[in-house]
Amino acid sequence: MTAAGLRAFAAALAAVLLLTQLPAASASPASAATARFAALAAYVTQADGHRYGATDRTGRTMDAAQIVQDGDGTYLAVYHTMLADGRFHAAVATSADLVHWQRRHDFGPGSSQPTLAADGRGGYVLAYEKDPDNHIAVRGYDGPRALLAGRSARSFDAPRTLSSCAEGTPAITAVHGDTVELTGHYRADCDTDRQLTATLRDFTHWHAAPVPRLDRAVEAYGNSGNIGDRAPLELAGQPMVLIEGQRLRDDFAGWSTYAYDPASGRADRIPLRTHRGSTSFANPSATLLTDPGGRPALLVSLFIPREGAAPGESGQLLYWRELGSTARS
Repeated sequence: MTAAGLRAFAAALAAVLLLTQLPAASASPASAATARFAALAAYVTQADGHRYGATDRTGRTMDAAQIVQDGDGTYLAVYHTMLADGRFHAAVATSADLVHWQRRHDFGPGSSQPTLAADGRGGYVLAYEKDPDNHIAVRGYDGPRALLAGRSARSFDAPRTLSSCAEGTPAITAVHGDTVELTGHYRADCDTDRQLTATLRDFTHWHAAPVPRLDRAVEAYGNSGNIGDRAPLELAGQPMVLIEGQRLRDDFAGWSTYAYDPASGRADRIPLRTHRGSTSFANPSATLLTDPGGRPALLVSLFIPREGAAPGESGQLLYWRELGSTARS
């Protein structure tokens, strides 16, 4: 066999081996929650409202936006933007319609991947990745006014305990009194991002641990690159996790979104379809809220890298579906 033939045979064998590791296309959904999410969110073309390339009113891109709804109905978004100083700046903005956003506070250079959760006592907890020495920072605010003014009452900068290189992309999963539960990523072997879970008590005591079960669920689809941002969600009465997986490290056209079921340890790849056919989707998050028309809805937020974006679709995508909706196949 010639050298070219050997190379072709090796490539074919590698492809076969990869296919044997992938979940069967006909496999049943991981859970009722992941199936419900796919039915509601897979087709952006069926959304009740959407915006590609979301920006705030000053023109800043709203990259990696996560959205919650305040008790008075106001929508709050936390997001980051790369500015002219060459650093990410996280910010918070408000909206009445999920389309037009007024930036209210910039959390400063070196802040990125923000996540926000109500603390159950009228206040908010914010976490974000902070550089230098990429690590997770957590801030507590006594109320929405304090959040929008950037006046934190409590603060904590977490030590890196799982990676000497980077820990970040936090997501707040629960707040119980003075205990904050989070997830995040750590740079495993200073090479690729893998998942962690952490607990912060009294804004003083921090403990983090790896989550290899979640990593394996995403790796099962052939992803050898980063496994990064994720967000908790409850649908159909069951918890689930949205998570991004990258086919190969540094391949920004190779991001996909998965819905993970903690009970089974399985994940479903969400076959997202946009209006013009974008193919790469990162930084997933979703929120149950009341939409601008006053109806219960699921809002989804995804970042579309330019490497996998169709014309006019790159940047932050926000879209929402009423909960009574069912996507057409």
